[in-house]
Amino acid sequence: MHQSTKIDNAISDFTRAVLPKFMQRLGSAILFTVTTQKPRTHGPAIDDLFAVTRKTPEPIRDGVVLLPAFADSGALLRRIERLIRVSPLRRMFTPGGRLMQVEMSNCGAFGWISEPSGYRYRRRDPLTGKPWPAMPGAFRALARRAAESAGFSGFDPDVCLLNRYTPGTGLSPHRDLDEADRCWPIVSVSLGLSATFMLYGNQRGGTPQLIALHDGDVLVFGGPARLAYHGVKKLAAGHHPLTGACRYNLTFRRAR
Repeated sequence: MHQSTKIDNAISDFTRAVLPKFMQRLGSAILFTVTTQKPRTHGPAIDDLFAVTRKTPEPIRDGVVLLPAFADSGALLRRIERLIRVSPLRRMFTPGGRLMQVEMSNCGAFGWISEPSGYRYRRRDPLTGKPWPAMPGAFRALARRAAESAGFSGFDPDVCLLNRYTPGTGLSPHRDLDEADRCWPIVSVSLGLSATFMLYGNQRGGTPQLIALHDGDVLVFGGPARLAYHGVKKLAAGHHPLTGACRYNLTFRRAR
């Protein structure tokens, strides 16, 4: 018998005797792996207000931290729609009689308003005569988580300003001075169209530091920057798939 024939016969015997048992065991191992492996998760539940992709916090200056893509704008916007059905957005007048550019409303135990006698917090919406709608628990959790991520533990907001910007509207430089205890930070959440935040020092004048804010970004400022002047440049025209031609902003504060 030729050598090649012997080799062929040996391979054939191996194939008939050994290979079937090997494949059977291999198949069992594969089946065990597939059936016992835990299913992979694909991100948070739909109502999770923290974005799937969390980027590293970006310190801007002492007391100011940017949390890029921190919030899930879709979940927030669904809640905003329900809130403004109770207390509609409106343009307020400044104490000097000028009509504000940005539309506003509130939710929480207090609401920030502007009236002829000045800026202040009220428990009732002057437009409806009823208490402001309650702050959703998920809103409060988002603000707390953002503040803690920025180094401000223990923040518990009792007011959330709901602002809507349309192209050509902005916010002039100002300081937030109406809170009883200014040791707590301000937590600002951007939704929809991108905007440019202007951050000054303790004086209104000078050249501001410009911070680009995109959908889902959260900006936190407190500590030595709590009383810094700040504003928002006029919004550029554009279109966002969730908000259309506008930008929403949530501003969380501790009023009392």
